[in-house]
Amino acid sequence: MNDRTNGKNGQANGHLVLEDRKAQTFSVNREVFVSPTVFEDESRAIFDKCWIYVGHASEIRNPGDFRTRNVAGRPIIFCRDRQCTPRALINSCRHRGAIVCREREGNARQFYCMYHGWTYHTDGKLKAIPGDDAYGEKFDKSTLGLVEVPRFEHYRDFYFLNFDRDAPDLATYLAGAKEYIDLVVDQSPSGRMEIISGVQEYDIKANWKLLVENSVDDYHLVTTHSTWLNYMRNSGVNISVPKGQLLPTKGIGKDLGNGHLTTDNPNYRGRPVAKWISIYGEDAKADIDAIRKELVERLGETRAARVADTNRNLVVFPNLVINDGSSVTVRNFYPLGPDHMRVTAWALGPVEETEAQRARRLHAFLTFYGPGGFATPDDVTALELAQQGFAAWREVQWSDLSRGMGKSANEPQLHTDEGHLRVFWRRWSELMEQHP
Repeated sequence: MNDRTNGKNGQANGHLVLEDRKAQTFSVNREVFVSPTVFEDESRAIFDKCWIYVGHASEIRNPGDFRTRNVAGRPIIFCRDRQCTPRALINSCRHRGAIVCREREGNARQFYCMYHGWTYHTDGKLKAIPGDDAYGEKFDKSTLGLVEVPRFEHYRDFYFLNFDRDAPDLATYLAGAKEYIDLVVDQSPSGRMEIISGVQEYDIKANWKLLVENSVDDYHLVTTHSTWLNYMRNSGVNISVPKGQLLPTKGIGKDLGNGHLTTDNPNYRGRPVAKWISIYGEDAKADIDAIRKELVERLGETRAARVADTNRNLVVFPNLVINDGSSVTVRNFYPLGPDHMRVTAWALGPVEETEAQRARRLHAFLTFYGPGGFATPDDVTALELAQQGFAAWREVQWSDLSRGMGKSANEPQLHTDEGHLRVFWRRWSELMEQHP
């Protein structure tokens, strides 16, 4: 890669992202967080070209099950047809364009357009048209089914779509992210994880790329989340920070290829599958010990320790985050404008969990990652304050992401460095440069 990564829409001679490896600096032009032009270009260059998360197989277990979602700006029906085949259909009537499935979720024998009554099978094929005798003899109903997305594939029950027919297959696209998805799925004895009923939804008045940064930015933890850290200390968790460190343990930030990235940290948060700590209460000790024993018997000591004793925040480029820490949270977010995003998050857990194990998982899901928990309100405030500061982007043009660049090639980029954040920005810039 050249020392300088260029963008085409920004100021400073057209550069949106500047990297100078000799000077050990990396800067992002703040115009990328406020510009309607950049926002529109992202829609075409990134969300029309990358694999975008749709949903998890466990959300549509039975024939006729469906979930309606907005995916990359399009209304989508994520469903199983009557033969139980998963599908992703564009939720727009072929007649005059109206949404044909108006419920958020459910089970359907057919999809019915309330505008003129066109009816579709759950595989998308057109079933019936009121007054079809008014159409000419060459009118062909077989060509007017609901449109399927161009590409629809899954990995370990995580389903993605792509609007680019020429895109590489999903497994190739995911690259090193597959290893970290495997670590999540390996928590289940059967390899079957499920989305737990209930969803978190909230808006943030900030640019979507800020949440990508925030999701893997452990540099902010001590300052932004001091309330949570004090809570953990008061619960008996040893999170004293050694001199010269920002956190109790030294994790790393990793480049997983194709813009995907992760933090990979020794556990200090307290996990329902990790070594018991006081935060879960004495009653949980035997249960958590049994979970760990099963992991060791099934996976071996080394793999079990990898699954249970490390935390990871995985970003699948561009907008899926899987937080595998005190709970497993699947978080997806979409830009509604340059300064507005919508966030949706679900808890994920093994299908074999007992009621008590599920209760601990949901408690962690709500109390840390939830919109009313310890972490998320702090993060939302921080991102919205940043967005407000970007109103002065013409006068203060650049954000600095150079932390960790002064290290030698043999030194790891820590989770409190910004090397993994730079992975996202390099890929973002590369795709924006390829956009005509």
